[in-house]
Amino acid sequence: MNSCNEEEVPMRLHSAVEYLLHSHSDQLRSIILSPDPKLHYPLFVDYAELMDADPPLARLVFANPTDYLRFFDQAAILAHKRVLKDMVSHEKGVEKKFIHVRFNVCGSPLEFPETFPTIGRVRVKHRGILLTLKGTVIRSGAVKMYEGQRTYQCKKCKHMFPLYPELETRNSITLPSICPSQRSNPCEGTKFLCIENTTVCHDYQEIKIQESTQVLGVGVIPRSILVILQDDLVDIVKAGDDVIITGILTAKWSPDLKDVRCDLGPILIANHVRKTNEMKLEIDIPDDVAMKFKQFWLDFRDTPLKGRNTILRGICPQVFGLFTVKLAVALTLIGGVQHVDASGTKIRGESHLLLVGDPGTGKSQFLKFAAKLSNRSVITTGLGSTSAGLTVTAVKDGGEWMLEAGALVLADGGLCCIDEFDSMREHDRATIHEAMEQQTISVAKAGLVTTLSTRTIVFGATNPKGHYDPDQPLSVNTALSGPLLSRFDIVLVLLDTKNPEWDAVVSSHILGEGEYGNGKQDEDLANIWSLSILRGYIGYVKKHFKPVLTKEAERVISNYYQLQRRSATHNAARTTVRMLESLIRLAQAHARLMFRNEVTRLDAIAAILCIESSMTISAIIDSIGNALHSNFTENPDEEYAKQEKLILENLSLIDESPESNGLEGFN
Repeated sequence: MNSCNEEEVPMRLHSAVEYLLHSHSDQLRSIILSPDPKLHYPLFVDYAELMDADPPLARLVFANPTDYLRFFDQAAILAHKRVLKDMVSHEKGVEKKFIHVRFNVCGSPLEFPETFPTIGRVRVKHRGILLTLKGTVIRSGAVKMYEGQRTYQCKKCKHMFPLYPELETRNSITLPSICPSQRSNPCEGTKFLCIENTTVCHDYQEIKIQESTQVLGVGVIPRSILVILQDDLVDIVKAGDDVIITGILTAKWSPDLKDVRCDLGPILIANHVRKTNEMKLEIDIPDDVAMKFKQFWLDFRDTPLKGRNTILRGICPQVFGLFTVKLAVALTLIGGVQHVDASGTKIRGESHLLLVGDPGTGKSQFLKFAAKLSNRSVITTGLGSTSAGLTVTAVKDGGEWMLEAGALVLADGGLCCIDEFDSMREHDRATIHEAMEQQTISVAKAGLVTTLSTRTIVFGATNPKGHYDPDQPLSVNTALSGPLLSRFDIVLVLLDTKNPEWDAVVSSHILGEGEYGNGKQDEDLANIWSLSILRGYIGYVKKHFKPVLTKEAERVISNYYQLQRRSATHNAARTTVRMLESLIRLAQAHARLMFRNEVTRLDAIAAILCIESSMTISAIIDSIGNALHSNFTENPDEEYAKQEKLILENLSLIDESPESNGLEGFN
């Protein structure tokens, strides 16, 4: 420890012991009561509290973490021995060999940009200080064992001292040139003996984290950095996790490869790891904005569907019309409520949407806008993905097999937009079924067996295979299998058919021939429901509303489901079973969109209209037409009354028997 003043060590060590005894005696007592003495135990310390209690000691931890993190580990051992000594006789405490102090910098001055840079801005000036980085785990290696400490003895004066391996020299230990003993008469011995049975080994794992693409500008390549996890930190994160890691920045020589230059690459030795998977869905909504949401629905109390359409106009405003698509996008992003039954089986709350359309129908525009609305999103194409594709793959890095996360894993908890959905690799086609329905990916590659989470909304877009033939099933027109299509809650087909009236309206809108007053009204609506407001609204309703089906909504959904079961062929039965779950999800999403905590008949019928707009099942309502030509009506509430009457007339053919609706388990 040459960088520390040897006279300061006892004083600083004493200060650290006293701080831990005063502020963290409960944690020390809990560690002592744990039965296994050979495990490595973490002791969590808030850096902000240390700053208040002992500012000089906190500054030393920041400026020289390589030495002072070891001091705190030694202080934790000494402190726990004092606590163990003071414990009463009936408490069975066990002395521990390894305790590691983990510093959480949340809420401290170390969250400023200078000590909390993005991964792409890490430079040499950050080396040697307590650094914090934020990113997504894209690779995770196997847990190994490495030698972390060895004790030597001077042959001349018998002084014993520990030595630690250095990453810069590939974990090799460099012996000192002379004896490091601090005596009045220097020993100056140059021969040392390794003491047997003094080697301390640690668990060791390498992961790679990448900065989030959400905070990067267009054309900026996301950077990544290797992170070393040791002891109690190994195996606490997996590919796809969002993490904030505090540690020491150092360098490591790259592996020796033929015809490849050997470089020093940056690497972060982790001291504290915080997973932020639950935080990534959180969007802070100020109270004044939440009050505006409530006041908005009070203003549209008598015409709720007109208020809903006002919100929908803010979705992808550069695309004229396409009311059905905008409603489907909103319901997909909002989603339903996840249900877990008594056996632990989960029914997903996330919805999936697929747009099948001719070129030039705005599919990619909706994909990009939906990605902006989501707090966490990944945009990719079927063939334009990384080597990990859409799911996960095993890659060899430096002679070791590691798992590399694909788009669906990296978008866990958010949205995955997949353009050219029909051009996926065969490997992805085989595994995406589980990712979309069970929301997990089971991996068994290169000896790596694990399960990764994919709680992801899938928004796909694809062109039909050749000219779309309405007489043929969707699986023939898109070259996608029936089981894969059945996992989408809504499949909308956008056909660029000839329609003189629609062509006239669209051309007038594009060329600016509409009335000035209407254009100004649309601009005002766009200002009210801007992109940031829409993001906040979607996050707010997902957090605060968990809609429950009313009896009236249950009856409508149950009767519609039974009607579809009666009219479906034997091969289509599997699709309509999933359709029941889709109906419930869409009805719950519509209730959230309408700022309600219960699913009414209006929500159930809106969900039926979305399902009916899909071309994957036989429609019972012929008045919906092509989704590409759907437009916003002037009086949506009156239009809804007509559609409701038509649907209820069709559903009245079913004998209403409450005991057979099969929906009790979803509430």
